Amino acid sequence: MKDSSSPDSRKLSNVFIYSVIIVAILVVMGAINPERFGTVSGAIANWVSSYFGWYYMIITSAMLFFCIFLIFSPIGKLKLGKPHHKPEFSTRSWLTMLFSAGMGIGVVFYSTSEPIAHFLAPATADPETDEALLEAIRATIFHWGAHAWGMYGAVALALAYFQFRKGESGLLSKTLRPILGDKVDGPIGVIIDILTVFATVIGVAVSLGIGTTQINGGLNYLFGLPINLTMQGVIIAVVTVLFLASAWSGLTKGIRYLSNLNMVLAAILLLAVLILGPTMLILNMLPTAAGEYINTFVSRTLDAAPLSQQKNDWLQSWTIYYWAWWLSWSPFVGIFIARVSKGRTVREFIMALLIVPTTIGIIWFTVFGVTGIEIADKVPSIVELGPETQLFAIFNELPISVPLSIIAIILISSFFITSADSATFVLGMQTSHGSLRPASRIKIVWGIALSSIAYVLLLSGGETGLEALQSAAIIAALPFSFVIIMMMISFYKDANEERKYLGLTITPNKHRMKEYLNREQREYQEQKEAGVDERDL
Repeated sequence: MKDSSSPDSRKLSNVFIYSVIIVAILVVMGAINPERFGTVSGAIANWVSSYFGWYYMIITSAMLFFCIFLIFSPIGKLKLGKPHHKPEFSTRSWLTMLFSAGMGIGVVFYSTSEPIAHFLAPATADPETDEALLEAIRATIFHWGAHAWGMYGAVALALAYFQFRKGESGLLSKTLRPILGDKVDGPIGVIIDILTVFATVIGVAVSLGIGTTQINGGLNYLFGLPINLTMQGVIIAVVTVLFLASAWSGLTKGIRYLSNLNMVLAAILLLAVLILGPTMLILNMLPTAAGEYINTFVSRTLDAAPLSQQKNDWLQSWTIYYWAWWLSWSPFVGIFIARVSKGRTVREFIMALLIVPTTIGIIWFTVFGVTGIEIADKVPSIVELGPETQLFAIFNELPISVPLSIIAIILISSFFITSADSATFVLGMQTSHGSLRPASRIKIVWGIALSSIAYVLLLSGGETGLEALQSAAIIAALPFSFVIIMMMISFYKDANEERKYLGLTITPNKHRMKEYLNREQREYQEQKEAGVDERDL
């Protein structure tokens, strides 16, 4: 495995050069004519949603069920690494990094705005009724639940398996070696890695754009600062400096500390809203919401609403957008969580990834959703506000509103920094021949590129930029989804051969497993004696 000091990693890769050129062209086009840029991207996104909505429903379901299957398969016993590999991070830090990178800004931005939107315009129920409230919470949890983590898990599994167990570089293209052979080392591999970079840039830029609008909304509500593109440009510039400083400090320092801070601030905000909001209604709604999520899981997963135009329109505006957003985020989150999951077993990895964040999501969106709907129902002026300011307007109706709003702004900013920090590492890794320690100058280039794309998308979408952000996510997800399909096939093909070789069945072949472990231990000792860096073993 090459590290950042090797000649190859010091030399700029073709993936870096071509990806930077593509991103630069997009930035220039968007800056010169933002309205045209937004119109064209919106038209493409509408076409994709109309003709590929069914496909997004199927591919996301397939990824989730693939992960669930692996939990019960003998493949689940395989370690994401060599037998001697131990987890690099504590379980607590690992879980916080997973959640911060995997959801981040969105859980704050949509915490009240999405349930309120569903309450006012549900897919099937009558608006502003008790049934609409229940459907609003159920739909929001569904969008932020296991499906997103199934997508992340499918990508992360292949990456971690091939990188840490098979000794491949961290490039996503290398995960396809079992089905493409040495072609992954040529132009085909470069194209796949460029698609990965493009999807990552767009997916993260969408999140950063959303975070920027909400920080702007909070500052407007608290201090009267204007909501406009100039102020949003200033916010992006300030936060860019902060996350580049974090990226410079390294993965284990910057991202780990920020991820732990995020969870502390989120817990404080969650408990405060639970106590200050309609507590008994929230507590009664929690088991109901969890039960509804489980009870309707399969039907909602596979429902493309072919016979209801109203529901089909709703699916395209919400579910299809979310599935596309998670798909476009999957290379970024997948690469990052693969990086921090070395030494975990496949089963441990998937169970943690599907259960823990989904449980947190059920609690989070029930608490904020019920509180937001109850307050907005009593204060109708809140629903007329943009989604970026609704949360702060709801806080204004609670005791200690100013401290709550300040904590929310700090949390959004911290999530912003964490996501961008993680993304600069991932993009640096993908454009540095898969190095686990990409050069700081390359991370800085990508940090600036991410902020530039985020601002261009805001320019293209007018005051909030939300439509342009949604369009970008839907477009970026389509080509990358085909890569994910190949990754799942490739992972299963190789991992199934590995488990056969080890005799991993319900009753494993202990003799063969012992032989394998002894051989791996001998190779490990030989590499240590040869002076190989401990981090690269």
